[in-house]
Amino acid sequence: MSQPSKNIDSLFSSINLGPHTLKNRIVMPPLTRSRSTVPGNIPNEVMATYYAQRASAGFMVTEGTQIEPRGQGYAWTPGIHSNQQIAGWKKVTDAVHAEGGIIFAQLWHVGRVSHTSLQPNEAKPIAPSALTADSVKVFIETGPAQGALADPSEPQALTTDAVKELVGMYAQAARNALEAGFDGVELHCANGYLVNQFISEHTNKRDDEYGGSLTNRLRFLKEIVAAVSDVVGPERLGVRFAPLFSSTDETRVYLGLVESNPHHTYIEAIKVLEQAGIAYLSIAEADWDNAPDLPEQFYQAVRAEFSGRIIYAGKYTVEKAVAMLAKGYGDLFAFGRPFIANPDLPARIKNQWPLNEADAATMYGGTEQGYSDYPCYKND
Repeated sequence: MSQPSKNIDSLFSSINLGPHTLKNRIVMPPLTRSRSTVPGNIPNEVMATYYAQRASAGFMVTEGTQIEPRGQGYAWTPGIHSNQQIAGWKKVTDAVHAEGGIIFAQLWHVGRVSHTSLQPNEAKPIAPSALTADSVKVFIETGPAQGALADPSEPQALTTDAVKELVGMYAQAARNALEAGFDGVELHCANGYLVNQFISEHTNKRDDEYGGSLTNRLRFLKEIVAAVSDVVGPERLGVRFAPLFSSTDETRVYLGLVESNPHHTYIEAIKVLEQAGIAYLSIAEADWDNAPDLPEQFYQAVRAEFSGRIIYAGKYTVEKAVAMLAKGYGDLFAFGRPFIANPDLPARIKNQWPLNEADAATMYGGTEQGYSDYPCYKND
């Protein structure tokens, strides 16, 4: 963080996002932390504290929150489908709003990236096609407050009617989010989860209206965007993609799928979003060690095709964010791990104060330790 402050200043200009005026362009992205109360996967007071501590972000997006019981792929992640969960999230939104923050709920369904132990009645997870996920892990409970990584279970293919029912579940989750006091919602369409499974040529082998051609593979995305827009308004809706152009051999808890033509696949998907008039597009770049940037041609095409706000994330440095903003490729920039360990991240960036390091051992599950106990900077 050694560049002159005049460059950093660009990240602290205000910007509109739908009906909201954001105080800066620094976003807290969705970060799975597995701290919900069980049984019930209910958001709680310590989660309210954690989000309120980080309310100086331009805006925040919650960790993925499953839209229905089958949507869970990791132990202790919160849902947004029960009355108790809605009430729990209301504590979070009230705490964030009391600090002057803006918070969107990320609506999540993992599809096949799950395990029978996480499913209702220990049934098979659901997916567009009955193909088991590989190269990823899920996280299952092995005892009280104890968990372990596991391979995903074999899924069952959804019927056409069941796909249409899921569209309705997304709409209901959006209604629940509004009831819980959220300022908007983001659809998780990245990292090899359910929506990505419909889009991908590797995971969608259907022969109905939701499979085959790219137009058909994008149909589920198009329908959930329309259904959720009807509930919250397109001006309060964002969509997250992770358009991978390369992969890694690292063992990952989540990753995504590399299409044979990722540029064409995702530009066509972005055209669907542009037609729907949604508020923002969030693009998660590859974040493993030494991962390449997305191709320049892709950055240019995204900006050419999408007229809403564009958020970039994925091991972003302040320098990269400032450069992307100067080129006009992105409007807002998300910093994941830095926000975990630095509740006052915008102030640290603005003043070029040193950052706390995130503790990998307390990332998922557990207590306040490594969650809501990271200190703000003391400027003595």
